Amino acid sequence: MWDHYFSVTSIDEALQLLDEHREAARVIAGGTDIIIEIERGLRPGVRALIDISRVYGLDRIALEGDRIHLGPLVNHNHAVGSQLIVERALPLAQACWEVGAPQIRNRGTIAGNLITASPANDTIAPLLALDAEVTLASVHGERTVPLREFYTGLRRTVMQPNELMTGISFRAMAENERGVFLKLGLRRAQAISVVNAAVIVALDGEVVSRAAIALGSVAPTVIRAPEAEAALIGQRLTDETIAQVARIAATTSRPIDDIRSTAAYRTEAVRVLVRRALVALAANEQAARWPENPPMLWGPNQARVVEGLKVRAQHQPGAMIETTVNGQRYTATTGHDKTLLRFLREDLHLTGTKEGCAEGECGACTVFLDGVAVMACMVPAPRAHHAEIVTVEGLDQDGTLHPIQSSFIEHGAVQCGYCTPGFLMAGAKLLEEHPQPTRQQIEYSITGNLCRCTGYYKIIEAFAAAGRAPVKE
Repeated sequence: MWDHYFSVTSIDEALQLLDEHREAARVIAGGTDIIIEIERGLRPGVRALIDISRVYGLDRIALEGDRIHLGPLVNHNHAVGSQLIVERALPLAQACWEVGAPQIRNRGTIAGNLITASPANDTIAPLLALDAEVTLASVHGERTVPLREFYTGLRRTVMQPNELMTGISFRAMAENERGVFLKLGLRRAQAISVVNAAVIVALDGEVVSRAAIALGSVAPTVIRAPEAEAALIGQRLTDETIAQVARIAATTSRPIDDIRSTAAYRTEAVRVLVRRALVALAANEQAARWPENPPMLWGPNQARVVEGLKVRAQHQPGAMIETTVNGQRYTATTGHDKTLLRFLREDLHLTGTKEGCAEGECGACTVFLDGVAVMACMVPAPRAHHAEIVTVEGLDQDGTLHPIQSSFIEHGAVQCGYCTPGFLMAGAKLLEEHPQPTRQQIEYSITGNLCRCTGYYKIIEAFAAAGRAPVKE
């Protein structure tokens, strides 16, 4: 799929390679978009990938003065699990929670979501409402661009071929500010937005002194609704004001008909979502549906880079991939241009990991990468170099089945069996985080896993029973 794959140890190395390869190169952090696009032939000119995912210190979330700073490796689960983001930038945390499933949120970065530039991407709207800025770096220096000036059209940005997004910053919400993100999709999880909205208001007493309304999936880029914002200033959040502002916001949108919705439906959906958002803010219930202690499936290090890569690696035909899978060392001189899923199955002959959709929708290929649950179909094989991987073949210990495996057998949860490896991996990681998970935590943990047999009743029952099983010393 690509000719060269570089795993770098620093931003400077990445910038040098970007300047050398320019249009033929792409930076990869999570890779949840670019890998699929390359596989589908949508990026025919990309011949080199520059992997920054093991550069130490780039996954930092920090408050400096009144501004929150996100590094380029901050992924969606990092934001969901950040008390700072939840308390001072709730709409962003809510948007990140809506992205994909745990395995995708563990890989996909907020910076990558911005760069992909789809108007349906969830994190753009809250960051636009927060007046975010992005920092772009090249070998020639840095520049800061307001997010409102970052997009030039559908999936187009101001980034130059040799630039890398090194940071995102925005003002933390003040005590008198409230914000919420709402999304309409065609299903409860793993859904692309039909419409999304981020609404933030500042209140002086009961009067709105500042307002921001950002709308996604209703125009070629995510847009603000300035007329609706202006209509809120100086007003109380009464039913009449809310209804009026929602109608004005709907007129701001410029939606199209597509496979997910008609333009007319999207216009009405904008009115409904903005109204719901303002009603929630008026009642101070913006966090009412925020999940309590959600499962992340991200391992003890919380999907963070604990120790950076020591030496830059370059993978091309004939280069070795040295990795550890299920405690066993493997060396291969193939796989440099494959996904981790195909590498495991075709080169290491570990066929327990299944290919269902090859685009991060079904979860059948879930594995642990350095302790983190990920979709192997969305991870490039060279990322396995000097990494530790666990597949379903490695769940048992010394011939003893993992409790989740035993519970699946006992409760008849195996069914046809094709999805089973992915469910077992999700279950094992869930029990690692939450030894006695609630029903809600169980359901959240498998939002990235599809069963096409008779449903999830026996699977959920098996998860619950495994959580009640006594822990062996």
